[in-house]
Amino acid sequence: MLTARTRLSLAIGATAIAALALAGCASSDPLSSGDDSTGAATDDSTIVIGSQAYYSNEIIAEIYAQALEGAGFEVERQFNIGQRDAYMPSLEDGSIDLFPEYTGNLLQYYDPETTATTTDDVYAALKDALPDGLTVLDQSPATDQDSYNVTAEFAKANNVSSIGDLAGISGLVLGGAPELEERPYGPKGLKDIYGVDVQFSATADTTVDELVAGNIQVANVYSADPLIKTKDLVTLDDPKGLFLASHVVPLVNADVADQIADVINAVSAALTPEGLVALNVESTSDQRSADDIAKDWLAQNDLS
Repeated sequence: MLTARTRLSLAIGATAIAALALAGCASSDPLSSGDDSTGAATDDSTIVIGSQAYYSNEIIAEIYAQALEGAGFEVERQFNIGQRDAYMPSLEDGSIDLFPEYTGNLLQYYDPETTATTTDDVYAALKDALPDGLTVLDQSPATDQDSYNVTAEFAKANNVSSIGDLAGISGLVLGGAPELEERPYGPKGLKDIYGVDVQFSATADTTVDELVAGNIQVANVYSADPLIKTKDLVTLDDPKGLFLASHVVPLVNADVADQIADVINAVSAALTPEGLVALNVESTSDQRSADDIAKDWLAQNDLS
């Protein structure tokens, strides 16, 4: 079945052919290759880019957008959509073409029973798990994955450095986004893999504040969150792989993957774990816009 975007492209193509036929008597260039100087596709399709309602994800999406625009593509932004359950239908039906995702969490979305945990295994399994019409480009060295954190004071008082060290500590409350309660790495995963019993509190955006205030004892925080450093938190080691390796990865409509791969793969290769934290600091501490952060990052990495 043709998507609305495909039907529009066919209609535009038919119109263009008719126009060329009428203009053929006036002028022609038999040596023309049909490509522009940037190497971008010359059709009139627009690359629709989405992002989560999460500042770090929006920054990456804006980097994708500006990189593609710099290469001659038309881009439409649909940012701050929400969490995975809200935006995946738009990717699956072709309404959105490109989205910054995270390998481990995306794999668990499609395959909750996966046994893959390492970087390469997760990436390979993800490719197999995706539905028809979706694919991923190169994964980035940058990670922004779930992690469990405690305050430095709690870690010292309880001699805690690993998730398993929480076993046997009574009265633990785990805080995080509401969906964490049902995730494989949530309370059930803590119990099954590490023998840790917790109550759950849906703290969402206030998770770190609640942790520092002592209202929860364990917090689910993304590993690239600057608050881990600024609030003196301790990220607990995960030797048994409760959390899957989760690298930044472009999730794309298979129909446009080849067109944009060179541009987006170059972005992914340049995005490092330390670099992603630095971008997040610019957003949260320096209060810079995603647009300005992306523009400077692309220039600094010779990608503009």
